[in-house]
Amino acid sequence: MKVHFLGTAAAEGFPAMFCRCVHCLKARELGGKNVRTRSSVLIDGVLKVDFPPDTLHHVLTGGIDLGLVKDLFITHTHLDHLRAEDLEMRMPVYAHGLDAPLHVYGHDAVIRKCRDAVGRPDAERLVLRKIDLFETVDTGNAKVTALPANHDPDETCLLFLIEKDGKRIFYGHDTGLLPEETWRWLEQTKLDLTILDCTNGHLPFTGGHLNIAAVLDIRNRLRSNGIFSPDSKVVVTHFSHNIGLLHDDLTQFFDQEDIIVAFDGMILQL
Repeated sequence: MKVHFLGTAAAEGFPAMFCRCVHCLKARELGGKNVRTRSSVLIDGVLKVDFPPDTLHHVLTGGIDLGLVKDLFITHTHLDHLRAEDLEMRMPVYAHGLDAPLHVYGHDAVIRKCRDAVGRPDAERLVLRKIDLFETVDTGNAKVTALPANHDPDETCLLFLIEKDGKRIFYGHDTGLLPEETWRWLEQTKLDLTILDCTNGHLPFTGGHLNIAAVLDIRNRLRSNGIFSPDSKVVVTHFSHNIGLLHDDLTQFFDQEDIIVAFDGMILQL
């Protein structure tokens, strides 16, 4: 699988939209991997996780043909993960030359937000489908299982296990410490790539997002419980500017732990 990290920041971006803190000023000055947009990944050019407000930017700067994406899985409705109004851009007048619908998958709050934005669209362009916890969807390209996150107490938020050609990816954000029912599911499989929330860096653990200590705890439990495949990789992403860590700061720490620090545009091959 080709895993393309389109964005790697938390909701405010890095540098944050309005912020003039020392870390945001430094990120603007240095540019490159220090500039992060809202988080999303694209797998093999046809399966996408989340639809942030920066999606058009990702298309324009990353050489992405969004018309080829067949399946879009949404973790939850927070503004940095679902800009439902932009789904209208797949409708007639706005988009031409499409030969198949885009299937959008999410829990009930996601589907409601999409319906509020686009109504009940033409099924030749857009199909909205509710998925339940522990349901596995076979898209024809991959199998995707919805697992519970520990993120927003007012919404069912999802994590995803993505399987294709004998390889397995755990898409593990946004979340705090993983629910035990998610652990029980993961213990039945072997992971080739684990993508984890690292929103809070060295800041205190807040419950709905992970910090570095919590990332290491999850990595260690995955390893000790035999959930990793022999060549398994761990990637951290979804960074807030409040952590005060630029890309080199993050890699200086995580290289010692054999954990990959994602950056916008990074591509991994499994």
